[in-house]
This record gives sequence, structure tokens and C-alpha cells, in this order.
Amino acid sequence: MTSVAFDDIDAINALASETFGDWGSTMVVTQQMINDFAELTGDRQWIHVDVERAVKESPFGGPVAHGFLTLSLMPKLVTMPVSVVGFGSAVNYGAESLRFLSPVPAGAEVRARSRVVRADAKPKGTLITTEAEIAAVGSERPALLYRMQVLYTPKLG
Repeated sequence: MTSVAFDDIDAINALASETFGDWGSTMVVTQQMINDFAELTGDRQWIHVDVERAVKESPFGGPVAHGFLTLSLMPKLVTMPVSVVGFGSAVNYGAESLRFLSPVPAGAEVRARSRVVRADAKPKGTLITTEAEIAAVGSERPALLYRMQVLYTPKLG
């Protein structure tokens, strides 16, 4: 993995690509994970937690993970395409975009890949935009696409 200083805007932008990197490792999204997420968030919609009803009535043929559960797996699944070094702090600045494109069935294996979109100088540091794709193994469409923005600030003192 390439290391680049957080404030080297040109070097970061030179790493920007329209192409995602390699897929990372996989993990299984279990029904228990889905149930636990439902309890934590209060989102107990039947397409997620009622297995029998989801098998009979859901357009997905069974229970599916919450979109935000899939998104919450990013720290575990996504390997950043570049190692940013020399910064004081890295703060989640927000999402440039987030799209949920296909369901993740209970029991599916998911994996992720990412790419650098761009770096922009800001008064308090460098704003780096990356894009991650999480997909169920074997699915033709990604489950989600997320353009994440992180503000890297200089070390204090």
C-alpha cells in the first residue's frame, strides 16, 4: 500500500482512480447480526427479522440485512487504498453520496473494495474523498456505494 503525507494534495490526487482496488476479505452477515442490529436501532421491520414471513412474502425470498447494517460493516471490511500519514487527527466529515443498490440476504458473504476519488485543501486540513463498494459475493450489483469524506488535520504543537 502506498503511503502519502496527509497534506500532499498532488500526491493523493495522483492516486485517484476510476477503478476500484482489489476485493478484501469476506464475512457472513448472519440472521443473528440482523436481529441484533434491529434491536439496537429499533428497526424491526419484518423483511429483516421475521424469517418465515420474509420467505413467504418478501420480494427478496427471505430476510435481508438493513442497509445501514451493511454500511456499518465498512470499518471491518474496507481496506483504504492509501495509507495517509503525518496527520494529527482524522475526522469523519460526512458522506458525499450513499446509494443502496441491492439487498444483502441473511447468510450472504459480503466483501468490499475502495478507491481514492480526490483530495481537497481546506482551512483546517485536507479533505480526502474515497469511495467504497460493498457487495454480496456472487451478486451482479453492489449492495452499496458510499463516497466517504474524512478531514485530516495537522498535529498540534
